[in-house]
Amino acid sequence: MTQQAHASPARPAPLGACLFATPIGECALAWSEEGICAVQLPEADSARTFHRLLRGLGRLPDTQALLRAAQPAAVTHAVRRTQSLLSGTRDDLLDVVLDMRGVPDFACRVYALTRAIDPGRTRTYGELARELGDVHLSRAVGQALGANPFAPIVPCHRVLAANDRAGGFSAHGGAVQKLRMLDIEGACPGGTLPLF
Repeated sequence: MTQQAHASPARPAPLGACLFATPIGECALAWSEEGICAVQLPEADSARTFHRLLRGLGRLPDTQALLRAAQPAAVTHAVRRTQSLLSGTRDDLLDVVLDMRGVPDFACRVYALTRAIDPGRTRTYGELARELGDVHLSRAVGQALGANPFAPIVPCHRVLAANDRAGGFSAHGGAVQKLRMLDIEGACPGGTLPLF
């Protein structure tokens, strides 16, 4: 079998994108004809946030055209609910439709388990790995979450290392940002007091 036969299908090209303010900074979101195709937590500035949002997506039109695209009602609703979640509203966002085209099958399975974690709750990489059938998949679970193109709709910040340690977090601010997001949700990993 050729290398091509093992390649994942391409990520979708977005029809539009937006930047939006949240209590943790300016986030970004892109959509396709099938749903939300990417969400990005804040980077150091808006330009970096927008650039990282689009990384890995299919053929891109002029980025200004993406920002001018009219938002479908479902996108506006997803933005508002994401803003509310990052303000402390308990919302699992499970009904927000994600365009998973081009996401590897294993990552899709990890993301489904991660989306099932309620706000204010946490699980560990090992617990998710066991649920996937092999505790030795913990590192692969972490890698899939590190590549998560849908945070915080796929709430990778709710997945911790062993003994409820923060572990890594690929968003700007790293583990401090992860703990901040957990604090907003009222989570108390390891029984420790909130940091913020």
